[in-house]
Amino acid sequence: MEPISRISSLLETARDLTIEAAQSASAARGFSSRAATRNVPFIQLKKLLDSRNDREILEGLRKVISMMYRSQQCLPFFSFVVKNVASPNIEIKKLVYIYILHYAESEPDLALLSINTIQKSLTDQNPQVRAMALRVMSGIRVPVISQIVSLGIKRGCGDMSPYVRKAAALAIPKCYRLDPKTLPQLIEYLSILLGDKQYYVVGSAVTAFLEVCPDRIDLIHKHYRGIIRKLVDMDEWGQLATLRLMVIYARKCFPRRTQRTKKTGSKGFYGDEGSDEEDLGEEIQVLDPDLDLLLKACKPLLQSRNSAVIVAVVRCFLYLGTPEYIDSAIGPLVALLRSPQDIQHIALYNIISVCLVRPGSFVKYATHFLVRTLDPPHIWRLKLEILTIIFPQCDPHTKGVILSELEHFTRVSDRELVRESVRAIGRCAQSDNRTSARCLRLLLKQISSPDGNLVAESLTVIRHLIQQDPLSHTKTVIQLAKNLDTTADPEARANIIWLVGEFAGIDSENNIAPDVLRILAKGFANESEAAKLQIVLLAAKVYVHYLNRIQSSQAATKAPSPSSQNYTAPSSTIEGHGFSESPFNPTTDSNTRNEPAAPEKEHPIAILWNYILLLVRYDTSYDLRDRARLYKALLADPSSTQLASLLLLAPKPVPHTPSPSESHKGFMLGTASLVIGQEGGVTGLNGYEPLPDWVKDGEEPDPGLRDEGGAKAEYGEKRSVPAGEKLDSVLKQQGVVNGKVNGMGVGAKEKTLDDWLAESEEDDEEDESEESSEEESSEEESEEEESEVEGEHGKLVK
Repeated sequence: MEPISRISSLLETARDLTIEAAQSASAARGFSSRAATRNVPFIQLKKLLDSRNDREILEGLRKVISMMYRSQQCLPFFSFVVKNVASPNIEIKKLVYIYILHYAESEPDLALLSINTIQKSLTDQNPQVRAMALRVMSGIRVPVISQIVSLGIKRGCGDMSPYVRKAAALAIPKCYRLDPKTLPQLIEYLSILLGDKQYYVVGSAVTAFLEVCPDRIDLIHKHYRGIIRKLVDMDEWGQLATLRLMVIYARKCFPRRTQRTKKTGSKGFYGDEGSDEEDLGEEIQVLDPDLDLLLKACKPLLQSRNSAVIVAVVRCFLYLGTPEYIDSAIGPLVALLRSPQDIQHIALYNIISVCLVRPGSFVKYATHFLVRTLDPPHIWRLKLEILTIIFPQCDPHTKGVILSELEHFTRVSDRELVRESVRAIGRCAQSDNRTSARCLRLLLKQISSPDGNLVAESLTVIRHLIQQDPLSHTKTVIQLAKNLDTTADPEARANIIWLVGEFAGIDSENNIAPDVLRILAKGFANESEAAKLQIVLLAAKVYVHYLNRIQSSQAATKAPSPSSQNYTAPSSTIEGHGFSESPFNPTTDSNTRNEPAAPEKEHPIAILWNYILLLVRYDTSYDLRDRARLYKALLADPSSTQLASLLLLAPKPVPHTPSPSESHKGFMLGTASLVIGQEGGVTGLNGYEPLPDWVKDGEEPDPGLRDEGGAKAEYGEKRSVPAGEKLDSVLKQQGVVNGKVNGMGVGAKEKTLDDWLAESEEDDEEDESEESSEEESSEEESEEEESEVEGEHGKLVK
């Protein structure tokens, strides 16, 4: 019967193994199958959770967790799940902890029942179980257990396993959010963990420090150099937190010191010729040794696989380092453009922020910013902006390449790309006067394009360029005025008319403004509203110039002598704006002097002005009618044109188109506010902290605080010390050697046989050394006595 029972047990074991293998295979395929997604009856789940077999309990927990993550109601199983928290199986513990963390806030009373069991797990032999228990205890958001969590963190800070100490560091922010009153205790724990020997514990401690007490810089002083040495070995999250902390720490603890390099004047052959004066050279930054230690420790992180770490290192170099450190970080920062598009987008914003400070460092990487075919709009916009920023620093060949690329993109089908390319050409022309003529020629070629969008953008940029040097672009304005017959875009026509009006007062004898106004008046009714507004403005400017010339001519023809008041002086010829007036020759005959003067013929400019006012009077646009009434009221009195001249002929400021990212310039590198800009608020997004100013020289903390001073940074700094060790330390402080007072041992530990034998050997050696020393001293005394006796004997012989 025994073989039969053995065979039956083997078959049952094989059946169990087959079932377990099938379940694991179905679990590997996921819970997406119909069998996994259908609801399991409550009684069946309860039976699985109450089972004594770990495999059945594990199966029931998996089904409950899958239902929980499908947003199904799982609270009825709370008591059945929580009672399995004491299971020795670590897989069951993990699933129970997941369930407790999910429902502890909604069922705090039932969750508190499992606290004692979780607290007992803090003394488990497995460090993974201890860390998991601490993580779960701090994750239960019930304020009543804040002190228990604090005690658990204290126990975890002195744990032998660094994995548990890391869990304790990550539990500190959770405990602080649970009860802010525990802050003094948590600061003590942080001070211990910041000095830990393990780098992954220190990284988590720095993360907790930034969240709990970022203003307590005094906690960092004694651990500063240790944290810097562990920076390279930390994980990416720890490196990010440490680099963010070090930027703030360096600004608050290291004053910015600079010095000027001295340049001595050249001397003659004999050394007494030439100037001996010393000229002050450029100002360079002098780095503190501890700050230089930080910057050197950051350099290896430029090879990190994490793009956020590279940006954080660039932030350190930009805000703390010298230009040499910044130049060393440009290459790794540009290399981020090989990353996916989302990382490219963030990297380009950070590149622009650095490029606004040091554009010359990016010149050799100009080809990396050329627009590619597959680049989306948010990528090529930023690339075009970078090209315009570095354009003034480039050599002639690179400038030619950039302008050729921009000219090519003005002929593509994408209207947005065309517009941005034209604007980029304008920014290039404004930033570099040597290439402004070439940029202007490129833009003038686009005026004859059938694309109205391109023509309008080109004319807007041309107008900005002409305003920078109006006197040298008179022929350009004439060329633009000739294109009014072919230009159909309303904005383009309005720009040309405005430019003609701005040049209405230059070279009055050969000015084209009145003729242009005469031609535009014929088709006034067919113009757009934007063009009509500029036509009315052009008419007002032409009429003001005409009135100003009349007043100046009348003032010039006034005779200075009183006798000249008896006759009328001949009026000078009035010419202007392409129109000439026949001279008026008065007679000096006394008979004709008394006759009434014939009415003078009205000037064509005045006729044009009145005609334009008449056309506007019956226009449908109320804005246009209001504008015309304003100009008419200003020019109602031809003898008083000062106010009209101030309003219409005032010099216009030279337009300057800044970089689109100028509004992002005030935000710190590597932050979300830098990407969003002022759309997130003037002061950035919620939680954004600006970069602190450099501490003033003389107000920085004492550099001696950063000296480690031989103090060992061990995790057991707060451990319980036995009474014997305390007594030994007190006796050593009082000068007692080897713990012996009056021949009796104080605080001595139990000794083995080897210790006793070693002590006896030492005593024998000491006795032998004493005897040998006594013998040597007796021999020396006998020799001295013999020498004295011989001396006396010699004297007697003599």
